[in-house]
Amino acid sequence: MLNSRVNSFLHDEEEDVPIPDAFAKVVQNPQGVFYHLNILRHHLFRSIAAIAITTALSFAFLNQILTFLATPLPGGLESLTAIDVTENIGTVMRVALLTGFAFAFPYVVFELWLFIAPGISPKSRLRGLATIPIAVFLFLLGMAFTYYIMLPVALPFLFNFMGLNTVPRPSSYFNFVTGIMFWIGLAFEFPMVAYILAELGILDSKTLASQWRIAIVIIAIVAAAITPTVDPVNMSIVMGPMLILYVLSIGLTKLARVGRDKSSLE
Repeated sequence: MLNSRVNSFLHDEEEDVPIPDAFAKVVQNPQGVFYHLNILRHHLFRSIAAIAITTALSFAFLNQILTFLATPLPGGLESLTAIDVTENIGTVMRVALLTGFAFAFPYVVFELWLFIAPGISPKSRLRGLATIPIAVFLFLLGMAFTYYIMLPVALPFLFNFMGLNTVPRPSSYFNFVTGIMFWIGLAFEFPMVAYILAELGILDSKTLASQWRIAIVIIAIVAAAITPTVDPVNMSIVMGPMLILYVLSIGLTKLARVGRDKSSLE
């Protein structure tokens, strides 16, 4: 029974409806939107449940996680000084939540694929399923890039700026580290987002390639927003991989378009 359902899900062909026609159907029959919203609700609920479970499990390794995140600090975890009564509790909860999300991320991406898959061709479904490990790798790569490359450059600049003595607090330090790791990890997901949009027929490689000037400006703005310092060195460290990811996105969208064209011919 389960094998037949999986086989049907992966191989059943859905009618390929252009975006304008699909929008017209939504206008004529708005109740269809509620059906898809209800399905989306189930996927979101399962994703949130997975994040809750992995967050709870992360408490078992929280001391090791905190020690690892505090390694870039001179003196490590012991150099942090709490001031507020509830500061340590809030910090622990934030770190546990980020850790839980990182562990649950593969399943969250899988739930996203389950929601999108019925609307694309069988071959695109299989390609989308194969890209889930790549999406997980890019997210972890973004976090690793932040921890091993960006933080060692940014932290000394911040702590020694203007020669002022800085005493880091647990809340400010861990909020800063986890926040920047999370957002840069998500920024590294842009190639996969571009690929999904291309699979849905919303985006193509020619549009990305022709708008490279605008893309550079947007990437610079995003890098300036994410970068914790105002110096051009740290900003360039963030912009470099984002520009590479933009080029990778062009290639992935072209690959997705080729797949859609072959499926339409068949």
